[in-house]
Amino acid sequence: MTELKLHFKKAGLYTSIQDSGRPGVQHMGIPIGGAMDMEAMQDANELVGNPKYSPVIEITLQGPEIQIEGEGQIAFAGAYFKGEINGRSLPFYQTINVKNGDKINISGAIYGSRSYLAARGLMEEKEWLGSSSAVSHYLEPYGLESHFADGRIVSFNSDLPVAKRKKVRSKHPIHSECAILRTVTGPEFGQFPIEFIQTFYDTVFTVSGDCNRMGYRLNEKVQDYSNIKEMTSSGIIPGTIQISNDGSPIVLMRDAQTTGGYPRIANVISEDIDLLAQMRQGHELKFMLIGL
Repeated sequence: MTELKLHFKKAGLYTSIQDSGRPGVQHMGIPIGGAMDMEAMQDANELVGNPKYSPVIEITLQGPEIQIEGEGQIAFAGAYFKGEINGRSLPFYQTINVKNGDKINISGAIYGSRSYLAARGLMEEKEWLGSSSAVSHYLEPYGLESHFADGRIVSFNSDLPVAKRKKVRSKHPIHSECAILRTVTGPEFGQFPIEFIQTFYDTVFTVSGDCNRMGYRLNEKVQDYSNIKEMTSSGIIPGTIQISNDGSPIVLMRDAQTTGGYPRIANVISEDIDLLAQMRQGHELKFMLIGL
């Protein structure tokens, strides 16, 4: 077993450690968290032979500059970024052998928003409540940062290498600028007028600039909306769609708070949260109602 270190000379826009999060502790006010695109995280881990929910490094919109110390294997999955390794084009969805002194430069995302970097072996990071995932205002008291600063080093106990793996291009996800997201009914679905529900599912929404790991606010307002009634704060989960007071929807994401006071019309299914996580400002979406 050898040690592999990733030196983040430049951290990137919002680079953080993520895994499957902290399910089961929402009653303590702690978000589930975890990788925004769970499928991409699992793909990256599979390419280096790790268990599928092993911690990975989530890269958002603008990537880091990394220098390698030691030897090992890494892989990238998720959004496509413009990047180079030692001056050559950075491959995605395949195992990459790296050695001491290698340099990786990742700039902006070309398709999608988030990519995941996995390295072969065990990441040497602190856990809190069974997870290494960063959630800013909850983890700081426990010595776990929200996202990387320049100079951050991530170390791995690197296992024996696996035979190089590659996911065929036809099986890569498609990161589109428009999508249909499947939903099931939310707790207050039946309290909305049928006309409002029809308009909600007929509307093409666009993602606003107010979109992050906590939630995506959508630009368009559903017309003729009036509050169904004042609500006490109630439980919410990733994928919950709330209707704000002005009639605009908010889709809650992995780092969402655990309670909220807006009515919950629907919930995006877990697989399609991954899809939404790869969308960005100006992208278009519609909701579709499905049965359980």
